[in-house]
Amino acid sequence: MRTADPLATLVHDLAGDDRLVDDVVAAARAQSPESARLPRAESRRYVAALIRAGCLTFLRAGEPEEGDFADAARFGAEGAALGVPMAALISGLHAGRSRILEIAIGRGRDAGLADDVLLQALLRLNRYGNTLERHVLDGYRAVERELDGDRRAARIRLLRHLLLGEENDGADPARFGLSPTGRYHCVVSDATDPGRVRELEQAFARCGGVLAPVRGRLCGLTPRLPGAAGAGPSVVVTTPPVPLEKVVEAHRLARTALLAARERGLTGLCDVAELAGESALAAQPMLAGFLRDGLLAALDPGDEFHRELAGTALSYLDHGQRLDLTAGALHLHPNTVRYRLRRLRELTDFGEGLTVLETVRWWWALSAWRRDRPGARNSDHHLR
Repeated sequence: MRTADPLATLVHDLAGDDRLVDDVVAAARAQSPESARLPRAESRRYVAALIRAGCLTFLRAGEPEEGDFADAARFGAEGAALGVPMAALISGLHAGRSRILEIAIGRGRDAGLADDVLLQALLRLNRYGNTLERHVLDGYRAVERELDGDRRAARIRLLRHLLLGEENDGADPARFGLSPTGRYHCVVSDATDPGRVRELEQAFARCGGVLAPVRGRLCGLTPRLPGAAGAGPSVVVTTPPVPLEKVVEAHRLARTALLAARERGLTGLCDVAELAGESALAAQPMLAGFLRDGLLAALDPGDEFHRELAGTALSYLDHGQRLDLTAGALHLHPNTVRYRLRRLRELTDFGEGLTVLETVRWWWALSAWRRDRPGARNSDHHLR
C-alpha cells in the first residue's frame, strides 16, 4: 500500500522490486567469483528476503538490530557449507550493499527527496547493512566450526585437484584413503542446508569416501555408496565406479546429470545411467533452442490454450503415444486428448506414430518451450 510520504513510498517500492534483486545479485557475483559459486537461485532468494526485511524494518521506524536476520545467518551458514571463503562472501556482500545504496540515491533524487532526508535514510540503511553482515558472519563461523574447517579445507584442495585437474598443492589422496589403483563412484549433490551437507559428508566418510564442496556443489569420490543414508530432500547423483584417471570426465558428467535430476524433481541417490537421455539433452542447450524455435514457432507462450497443447503432447510422448494412458495421467477424457493433439498438428508438424528419433526431437522441443517461456516456474513444468 502506498503512502503520501515520498521516502516511505521509495522504500516500499525497493522492497518489492524484482529488478533491484537481480541487479544486486549480479553486482555481488561479479565482484566475488568465489561467492558466485553459490547456486544463483538460492542466492537470489536470500537477497530478496534480506532486502525485503531491511525495508520493512525501515518502514517500522525501528532500529536495525530489531529486524529479522534469520535469513542472513542461513546465508552465511550455506556459504560455509559450500566452501565459499569468508573473504569472498564478505566481498560479495559489500558489492551488493554498495549497489543498493547507489540505486537508492538515484531513485531518491528522482523522487525529489531533500538531500538531508536522503542522507539520514542512507545512514539508517547502512546501519542495517552492518548488522546484516554481522549475522552473516555469525552463521558462517558457526557452521565452519561444526564442519572442522582445517581438515575440510584439505579435502577441498584434494578434490579440486582430482575432479578439476587443478595443480596439486601437496594434497595426498592416500591421506583420505584413496588409492591410485582404486575405482570410485563420483558424487555430486545439490544439498545446501548445512545440516544436510554435514550428514552427507559423514555418511560418505563412513563408506571410505571423500566429500566436500567444489565450485559451489557438494562433490566427492567414494568406493561404495551409503544406501539409505543418501536418501533425503536433496539430489545425490552418482556414477558407476571409475579409476582415478577418469574422475575428471565422470565429475563433468555427474554435474550435467544433476541438472537433469533437478528438472525431474528427483531426490535421493540417482545413478547417471538412469538420467542418460536427459543428461545428453541438457548438455546441448543451443540445440534445444533450435528445435524449440523450429518446430514450435506457431505456439504463443502467452496463450493458455497453447500451453495446454504443449503439456498434453509431452504427456502423450511420455506415455508411449497412447491416448488412454495420457488421458488417465492428465485426468482428461480421451476425446479431449485427441482434440488437443489434432489442434497441435494443425499448428505444427507434430505427427502420429513417431519414430524413436522423431519422438526425441519433439519431446526435447516441447520441454524446452515450456521451460523457457516467460514466467515459467518449476512447478509449472511437465511432470514426468
